[in-house]
Amino acid sequence: MDYVIQPAERPSVAVEGTAARFPVRRIWCVGRNYADHAREMGADPQRDPPFFFSKPADALMPAGSDVPYPPGTRDLHHEVELVVAIGGAGRDLAPETALSVVYGYAVGNDLTRRDLQAAAKAKGHPWEMAKAFDRSAPITALRQASALGHPTAGAVTLTVNGTLRQKGDLRDMTWSVPEIIAHLSRLVELAPGDLIFTGTPAGVGPVVPGDVMVAEIEGVGRLENRVV
Repeated sequence: MDYVIQPAERPSVAVEGTAARFPVRRIWCVGRNYADHAREMGADPQRDPPFFFSKPADALMPAGSDVPYPPGTRDLHHEVELVVAIGGAGRDLAPETALSVVYGYAVGNDLTRRDLQAAAKAKGHPWEMAKAFDRSAPITALRQASALGHPTAGAVTLTVNGTLRQKGDLRDMTWSVPEIIAHLSRLVELAPGDLIFTGTPAGVGPVVPGDVMVAEIEGVGRLENRVV
């Protein structure tokens, strides 16, 4: 096929145990999926239906890479999250069968320009410029579900320069991974290559150039990135 300009390279994520990579189609993110984080953001932690926002696939950054401090903000925040990689297609999935489309899992960091988010919320504006900016989605290599299984419990932590900031557990998620997939599949048709960031526990906070963020999820992986 001929193009009038050179197409961009397809974003992808490394996969543990193989040189092959996971091609990324879309990134979906779940908001306020831990009650303690909902409270710290001033929201009611009731079990309302999950809501979603997105990041561009080319926002992904690998573990170990330097993350540039983005323009337009003075309040960049970290958010450690379990990431689900979709390997099958599905629409209107039931929670009981939703895990059948999961390829694997990773640790992600949903970087957020918090001051821009707060301003957008106050005016009822979209969050894109707070969430969907360049290099805003650091991620580890994927661990295949065929080897890892489907984690439902395990410590979720993030440290900055060795100081603990976030601490939670996967069992604390308001909506489980199967429920998240089922809800999302009623809104969009999921397809191979989709990633879902599943929300973060309490303790989000600012980082500045020079800070080293280490996000870990028990049994899934360890994600380290320096802000520059």
